[in-house]
Amino acid sequence: MDPFRLCLALGPVAIYLLLLGAVNLSRRPLLVSGGRDAAALALAVSGLVIIGPMELFVPVGATVQVGPYVWLLLLALYGLCVALSLLLLRPRLVIYNISVDKLRPVLATLVEQLDTDARWAGDSLVLPGLGVQLYVDSFAMLRSASLISAGGNQSHPGWRRLETALGDALTREEVARNPGGLSLLGASLLIMAAIVLAIARDPQAVAQPLLEFAQSLLKLIAR
Repeated sequence: MDPFRLCLALGPVAIYLLLLGAVNLSRRPLLVSGGRDAAALALAVSGLVIIGPMELFVPVGATVQVGPYVWLLLLALYGLCVALSLLLLRPRLVIYNISVDKLRPVLATLVEQLDTDARWAGDSLVLPGLGVQLYVDSFAMLRSASLISAGGNQSHPGWRRLETALGDALTREEVARNPGGLSLLGASLLIMAAIVLAIARDPQAVAQPLLEFAQSLLKLIAR
């Protein structure tokens, strides 16, 4: 793989792993909505999509007609597909850097304040006053937990109210640093080192495609 494609494919992945590692080594949980979490993952794999499916199935006729501008159309198509997927996602909250055992007492206290009619059934929770039904899931490797909607009948204002209240509650929580964050940081640094070495060996191979793409953008703007 040439240096430019290597940078394009692995650069976003390295940044994503770096951010995950930093979150896991902090002493505070991080709450994000399912949409933001999915959008971050889509950005992380965007380079792999470009050098993989996009490059493999790029329409030859369009390339002949519009030249490098076809990549702008393909990127726009990818962005629209991601946006559509985010709009179709069911409500979900992701809490990084906290175990389910630590999250559950916080959530139990919170739901009593939000809805006195709230009911637990194992890992499932119903808040009829908010119009929210969810279940609690976990990912032990990253020491993260998710509140995932159960069923299609959900109130988005209720989910936003739950997200705001849970975010405020988690700011008062302190957790131990997750040693798994060191693995994420190590993987990120290894990828970055590989990218730097590839650029150092042939900087022109990276600079030339970037220059050509910038010139194409300037021409498109000037029209």
